[in-house]
Amino acid sequence: MATVAHLTTRTPRVSVDELLSGFHPSPRFGEVSFESYRPDPAQPSQAAAVKALQHFGTTVGTRKGGGLFSKLFGQKDSARAGIYLDGGFGVGKTHLLASLWHSVPGPKAFGTFVEYTNLVGALSFRKTVEALSGYRLVCIDEFELDDPGDTVLMSRLMRELADAGVKLAATSNTLPGALGEGRFAAVDFQREIQVLADQFDVVRIDGEDYRHRGLPAAPLPLPPHELDTRMKAEFDGGVVAVDDFADLMKHLAGVHPSRYRQLIDGIDGIVWRDVHTIEEQSVALRFVVLADRLYDKDVPILASGVPFDRLFTSDMMAGGYMKKYFRAVSRLTALAREGQTHEPS
Repeated sequence: MATVAHLTTRTPRVSVDELLSGFHPSPRFGEVSFESYRPDPAQPSQAAAVKALQHFGTTVGTRKGGGLFSKLFGQKDSARAGIYLDGGFGVGKTHLLASLWHSVPGPKAFGTFVEYTNLVGALSFRKTVEALSGYRLVCIDEFELDDPGDTVLMSRLMRELADAGVKLAATSNTLPGALGEGRFAAVDFQREIQVLADQFDVVRIDGEDYRHRGLPAAPLPLPPHELDTRMKAEFDGGVVAVDDFADLMKHLAGVHPSRYRQLIDGIDGIVWRDVHTIEEQSVALRFVVLADRLYDKDVPILASGVPFDRLFTSDMMAGGYMKKYFRAVSRLTALAREGQTHEPS
């Protein structure tokens, strides 16, 4: 029998150390390595990216008096402060970034662009700089260019960390509607962080982009009367968070996104009743963060209401945050399939 819990009753309190301890690759990338990456022979840039990252890894932890001292006396690390992987979706950038993280000694951090902006929101900019300045490596996955304010914030954070001698590694996150197979991500990145541009090696990774495959078809939602029966069958012996979707959306407004990882701690399955299309942008963006955390932990979902490909309005799916919404729909669809079929996504 499943143990029933409710996300709407959880308001996690998280210390600074607990927040920072969550900055590591998700279980999906918990054991990856450069050796487990399989470059496409038809795309030589993929094998070249592996070599570039392996070389960059040898420079991590080799500071040479970073910060003000090096500026005043001209002592500078001969290696670049950072490396930036530019490419489309589905070419293995996260796999490679996580492989770099696993290959070097700590202290080190790995998180998405959104997780770092949430960390700043939870701690303040200065405390975040202080917390991360002692790290050897900071990895930023899915660097986003759809929010100028957050991009400038992260640019400043990266600049200060680089000045402190921290090595940086980032991946691009091109909007699905962008042209040039993601090539413009590197241009935008360098423009937004002009002070750092000459410190970054930009590595292009070519390959098939997920835009060409389109969104997967979302499984049909379950009839309301079947939810309990399916929950007992699919999640027997586990802890299941059962919530009305509308109540959950209201509850998320009172929980800082930096705590969503702790919000779903210990949850083996999700059941949402009466899923509806989200019409407010702020609500939708919060929900995308929750979707990412659920996907990170591979938590299967059962739901009634509208199918996940109708979670966001058509305007949202075509607007400035379209990349976030496409990603959320794709990930939630995979978790819904897992919930209904026992098959891992």
